[in-house]
Amino acid sequence: MSHKLLITDTILRDAHQSQAATRMRTEDMLPACEVLDSIGYWSLECWGGATFDSCLRFLNEDPWDRLRKLRAAIRHTKLQMLFRGQNILGYKHYADDVVEQFCRKAIENGIDIVRIFDALNDTRNLESAIKYTKKYGGMCEAAISYTISPVHNEDYFVKIAKELVQMGADTICIKDMANLLLPYDAYSLVKRLKAEIDVPIHLHTHNTTGTGDMTYLMGVQAGVDIVDCALSPLGNGTAQPTTEALVATLKGTEYDTGMDLAKLSEAAGHFRGVADRLQKEGFLDPKVLRVDTNTLTYQVPGGMLSNLISQLKQANAENKYYDVLAEIPRVRKDFGYPPLVTPTSQIVGTQAVLNVVSGARYKMFPKESKALLRGEYGALPGEVNEEVRKLAIGDEEVITCRPADLLKPELEKYREEIRDVMRQEEDVLSYALFPQVALKFFDARNNPAPKAEPAPAEAKPVPAPAASAPVKAVPAASDGVRMLYVEDVSI
Repeated sequence: MSHKLLITDTILRDAHQSQAATRMRTEDMLPACEVLDSIGYWSLECWGGATFDSCLRFLNEDPWDRLRKLRAAIRHTKLQMLFRGQNILGYKHYADDVVEQFCRKAIENGIDIVRIFDALNDTRNLESAIKYTKKYGGMCEAAISYTISPVHNEDYFVKIAKELVQMGADTICIKDMANLLLPYDAYSLVKRLKAEIDVPIHLHTHNTTGTGDMTYLMGVQAGVDIVDCALSPLGNGTAQPTTEALVATLKGTEYDTGMDLAKLSEAAGHFRGVADRLQKEGFLDPKVLRVDTNTLTYQVPGGMLSNLISQLKQANAENKYYDVLAEIPRVRKDFGYPPLVTPTSQIVGTQAVLNVVSGARYKMFPKESKALLRGEYGALPGEVNEEVRKLAIGDEEVITCRPADLLKPELEKYREEIRDVMRQEEDVLSYALFPQVALKFFDARNNPAPKAEPAPAEAKPVPAPAASAPVKAVPAASDGVRMLYVEDVSI
């Protein structure tokens, strides 16, 4: 029996987020859209994750405009985005009215498939996003954040998947953001899911530990329906296994994708030039292609490692790198074994840095650590170290309900705050997610700097500044050590 494998290509989103700090521009994407659209992908992942923040913060682009341009250029292939449940694309929980409007506008502007996940696998945090994705005609791909711990096993993941199908998921994604799902475990988990739920299974991994291709091959043999790959110029390493390699591997088998390697090669040719530019600009470091099995030991996603180095540089403590790596699993255990994916990866990582740099464990707690231990992000999967929790939040009550139930509607408040500068309904959502960054973007958009007069012939021209300076850290208040968000590529 033929079981043709379907492929989602991540070249327009996760590939450059994982390898090049999400710095690919819309103008880099558009010339390749015609050939990408002709290849026969199940979908193209092109939006969400860190692209939204990066567009506004670094590239001076409107992410909504990017989506509209991609939709106009890609007519036959489904467009997919990554959506962090009640966090949307930001780093806190938003009220349900903001989640609803974001789902509505994403789908109106061209998204077909919304992949929704929660960092803690708290399915209550996916309720609204699933409901509103379906309400506005989108396909809902609900994701399980895969991780390894004493409380995370195959039974746990199958139970979560069944809950998500009951909630309305059209497909289930096994989201292995740190490349921890080893090949034989992938075979076993996919087999169980195929036997116990009746929606397609989509497998997502990276190749940080060098096992991604084998994980996909075993998943395929277990009957997985769809996998995420990245075209070779930005594939492998901290990104996804390469599209061309898997297509070639399956050619002539019962799983043959039917894709044309010549067309894939043509698309890859375009992105090779883009990757070269990103490398010259300092965003793509060849180190992202090295196999790093430390991921299996510390469970630290590739992008989080570079963030830790940045944090230690800020604190003049680069020599503490391995101490921090060893501290991360201890903090994770104390915090109830959260999967390490945005935003929990940054929270646990920053706490580990503080524990090591300050010379005393839990001497300082960033506000994000306190919020996580207070239950503001949802239910932690394992048992929390109550001594640590007490140090962080004292006698404050821990939230046990769905955190968003405590939030009042906030869309109208955001709309009123930017009434004088908004040009489109989508601006309210950009502002809701990234208020300071969005206001700066709106100001530049609404008040473009006048074009400079041509310099007199005898005057030497002044070199223009680089279009996008390689900013390596995004600050958010955290007691002396900055939380780093945009460059986290674990998602």
